[in-house]
Amino acid sequence: MPKLNRSYPLIFFLVVAVSAAVRPHSGISTPQLKSTPILPGATTGGISIPLRKRDVFTNSAGVFDKTQALAATVTTQNKHRQNLINLEKNKGRAAFNAGAVIKPVATLPKNILSGLIELKLKRQAEPLTDENQDVEWAGPISIGTPPQNFTIDFDTGSSDLWVPSAACTSAVCSTKSKFSANSSSTSAIQSGTFQIEYGDGSEVTGPIYTDTVNVAGVRAANQTFSAVTTLSASFQGDPADGILGMAFPSISNLRQNPFFASAHAEGTVPANAFAFFLSQNNSELYLGGTNPALFVNGTLEFHPINPTSGFWQIPGASAKVESKVAVTNFETIIDSGTTLIYGPPDAVKTLYAAIPGSAVFDATNGLYSFPCDSVPNVAFNWGGLDRNITADNFNLGLTAEGSSSCVGALIGLDLGLGSSVWLLGDSFMKNVYTVFDFNNTAVGFADIAV
Repeated sequence: MPKLNRSYPLIFFLVVAVSAAVRPHSGISTPQLKSTPILPGATTGGISIPLRKRDVFTNSAGVFDKTQALAATVTTQNKHRQNLINLEKNKGRAAFNAGAVIKPVATLPKNILSGLIELKLKRQAEPLTDENQDVEWAGPISIGTPPQNFTIDFDTGSSDLWVPSAACTSAVCSTKSKFSANSSSTSAIQSGTFQIEYGDGSEVTGPIYTDTVNVAGVRAANQTFSAVTTLSASFQGDPADGILGMAFPSISNLRQNPFFASAHAEGTVPANAFAFFLSQNNSELYLGGTNPALFVNGTLEFHPINPTSGFWQIPGASAKVESKVAVTNFETIIDSGTTLIYGPPDAVKTLYAAIPGSAVFDATNGLYSFPCDSVPNVAFNWGGLDRNITADNFNLGLTAEGSSSCVGALIGLDLGLGSSVWLLGDSFMKNVYTVFDFNNTAVGFADIAV
């Protein structure tokens, strides 16, 4: 029986696992972990989905790719801005974290935006290399009858499903798989419009449909999604066609249950949980439980979350440097759709102050550096085991070619999510096996089996 230390041992491999019907919670108190956790034996009936990688923002010379990182940061800012807009519409501001605020649309400076578009157009004509891998934790899904196939970014930091529409004729859409409602006998148009603003001044917009969605045999009939007719230039060169959100309904723009909740309600997955294993090789999303072969037995701990905010948000976190606590008592959102780690500027400043030789690299964008020959041992803790970030995952590359300083994956930036809320993306998730459990409203972490 896994231990119930607000944490219980689970397994982590990027496989797709479907969760039970997600019910928005009206209260704001931290839920208590139920007495019956997911058992390792429940993993055998789950579905494993191989995933592609996400960009680590280091170029072939080992130098930090600031343009790509800033573009990803703006995308993250605007994604969570939209999440807060959705949360306000669905639940009201009472559901906001303390200090949360809907910020203006984040934008990229014109010189960075033009350089980014030029880079993506260049990469579009080139085969993928190591520096361009990890671009997304993306995997296959199908929509409609007969099935139309797509490559999707599985995102625990949002709740909606969207793919490009056959009606999208832009250059960005020309490289994507597109959904044709007229080609699906089970497609039905719905009222309303889906819309998200992005930092390049463009939007993702489109009509809303219901249809059958299938992820490796995990099926949801009449799933609500959008087939977008306009697609932001920021998706140019992105290997994924669209996004499948795996958070709670309260941050849904579509105001409907996300795919996993629908599939669990229809009984097409064996357990109301899913797990991610993010790695340089053989990354996997596991739908319907966990994959015990991918984590170390006895290291899986589950931590109760408060789903009121709509996120997989764990309270009671602390951050350590070289095993010494640097920052305490904050909340953490676990977001597979984000690459880096973000924290409130003052808290992040405090953490870097505990790292010998660290310095501000870019004050405007909250970037810090540290001596490359002594990568700090940074860890997060929620009252149980320390979850360490490896040197490879914390180090984003040299500040400049020939430099002895490197850029850290932790950024000091106010995303508007709350005064004590941190966002932990793939730079953290690649160090652990992560389980998302709807039944027990908990997130579990385990050491990865090497």
